[in-house]
Amino acid sequence: MQAIILAAGMGKRLGEYTQDNTKCMLEVNGTKLIDRTLACLHDLGVSRVVLVVGYKGDNVRKYVGDSFEGTPVVYVDNPVYDRTNNIYSLYLAKDYLLEEDTLLLESDLIYEPAVVARLLEDPDPNIALVDKYESWMDGTVVTLDDRQRIVRFIDKNGFRYEEIKDYYKTVNIYKFSREFLQKYYVPFLEAYCTALGNNAYYEQVLRVIVHLHDAPLKALPLNGEHWYEIDDVQDLDIASGMFAPTEQEHYAAISGRYGGYWRYPQMLDYCYLVNPYFPPQRMIDEIKASFETLLREYPSGMRVNALLAAKNFGLHPDQIVVGNGAAELIKALMEGHAGRLGNILPTFEEYPNRRPDEARVQFVPTSEDFRYGVQELKDFFGRHPVDTLLLINPDNPSGHFLTREEVLDLVAWTKEQGMRLIVDESFVDFADEAFTLLDRSLLAENPHLVVVKSISKSYGVPGLRLGILASGDRTLVDRLKKDVAIWNINSFGEFYMQIYEKYHKDYLAACAAFRAERAQFFRELGEIPYLKVYPSQANYFLCRVTGRFSSHELAMLLLRQGILIKDCSAKKAFGGRDYIRLAVRDRADNARLVETLRGL
Repeated sequence: MQAIILAAGMGKRLGEYTQDNTKCMLEVNGTKLIDRTLACLHDLGVSRVVLVVGYKGDNVRKYVGDSFEGTPVVYVDNPVYDRTNNIYSLYLAKDYLLEEDTLLLESDLIYEPAVVARLLEDPDPNIALVDKYESWMDGTVVTLDDRQRIVRFIDKNGFRYEEIKDYYKTVNIYKFSREFLQKYYVPFLEAYCTALGNNAYYEQVLRVIVHLHDAPLKALPLNGEHWYEIDDVQDLDIASGMFAPTEQEHYAAISGRYGGYWRYPQMLDYCYLVNPYFPPQRMIDEIKASFETLLREYPSGMRVNALLAAKNFGLHPDQIVVGNGAAELIKALMEGHAGRLGNILPTFEEYPNRRPDEARVQFVPTSEDFRYGVQELKDFFGRHPVDTLLLINPDNPSGHFLTREEVLDLVAWTKEQGMRLIVDESFVDFADEAFTLLDRSLLAENPHLVVVKSISKSYGVPGLRLGILASGDRTLVDRLKKDVAIWNINSFGEFYMQIYEKYHKDYLAACAAFRAERAQFFRELGEIPYLKVYPSQANYFLCRVTGRFSSHELAMLLLRQGILIKDCSAKKAFGGRDYIRLAVRDRADNARLVETLRGL
């Protein structure tokens, strides 16, 4: 069994990374793609490697040489790489195709060695490696029959999004028998290039063969093995995280993306916080029905969006400003803030991190579960006065909750002290005794009060990037409206606010369903012997990891199982102690996490 690697392309989309070298010389975490591929093929015992080169081909020849750890390497040159596609590169290697059973690979792939090993171990002689289609994939897809035979090769022109449930993406690694190559592939390859030219992909030949013949070409679907095709700098970034050399680096790379985990559809995200029961399908369908209009039309400006948000929360438009996520409003609020900020640790760090160290006064509860009362806050900040006091309620990551009466007590006390009070109630709708400070009269009577709410967190729409800030301080609200862009909200966010009122009862029902799921999840997590789970009124649990693992080790073990959690141990307030935070998802996901934790 020989291997042919197609490595003639220019890789223009990788910009500076391929300015002076071809894609197979690209480094991922310090190792070149060609080294990874040659090492894999050598370990699998191929008889030789045929490298088809073109762009910067001399660099590859000089670097690789005539062998790799004893495995012979021969070269085929494509002198017109800039005017042809990979079908011509393979055409130039057709004489080699006729000599042996062949593994065919593209040079811009990174994969686990087990990916190719499965191909060789399978008894079928002619196989295309495939993977169930996911949103990050691009290029040729296939459909299969019930015997795993390939029925159709589908290129970009034939791709139909309504059919994606039936699609498998070709991994661009194939195994062909010499008989198949002699009888089918090479004759059709020669005929295709002669009749239709050299600017196509080699899969087009397979497409014709499958269409015209009952050819013996089967598919081998992967079963969770990792692979990635690197076409641009974002692909390189994702591949670097996916194939990090250590679990610690893998975790750092994945968590350091701060979202975008739709590109990892097999991973369960227990780090970021949403509502698993909202929005309802009917609301999603209504947004879909207007998708093209929303995509093509400009959104309204700040005045209209403030009007929509005020309608939904029962406020006056002059009391509210809408943000591109609460983060935009927090940034504008904190950067326009003068004086000292008081906050509780541990907490959501977006607020204090916007202030210099010398302008922060921080209260750390003494209890293991970071609970505190209003009187403790009064005592501490009475002794250490600040200009603004920040309260996250429920707090993040502890899930600690102050009742309406307690918060109103704090509103009155800060007014007496001449302090501004910022209350972030992004998670309050999940509380058993939920309440809101988004009240027209309350804000008017207490202009020192600022209320922030993230729509992403409790309403389950983080992709829309919506948040609000409300206050009876009209000067502050006017300043913030001037600080943010007039079109800071896109049409999808505006449309969501426009139609939300129709689904308010669904939202209340979703919050009730969430509370029931949180209670069950709490009981199940409490049965894990190495976790101490603290009660929470939010959509997450703070847990202390005891005995068996450190929190960091637990995060690594779970990531190996495709589950991402928040390791809190590095945060200052935890003092190096082993704490994690777990989001609350739906029943199926929570059951999978609990089962995984039990099995560690």
